[in-house]
Amino acid sequence: MDLIPIYEGTQFECYMIMNLLENEGIESVLNNEVTGTRGGNMFRPAGGVKVIVAGENYEKARAVVEEYEKSRKG
Repeated sequence: MDLIPIYEGTQFECYMIMNLLENEGIESVLNNEVTGTRGGNMFRPAGGVKVIVAGENYEKARAVVEEYEKSRKG
């Protein structure tokens, strides 16, 4: 099974995308959610977090992401 990044952004944005995908029955996971630093673990506030989906769900997931992006510009 191929895993494909579908969206990259802040942790908050990625959780929003994951919820939208879940509502459509599409399973997803986060990549790069937490990074290690000298001071311990720190969330990436400015981006770099990716939402990953199975290749078989890519087209349907892409439509969900495009709708999300349109709604943010509106």
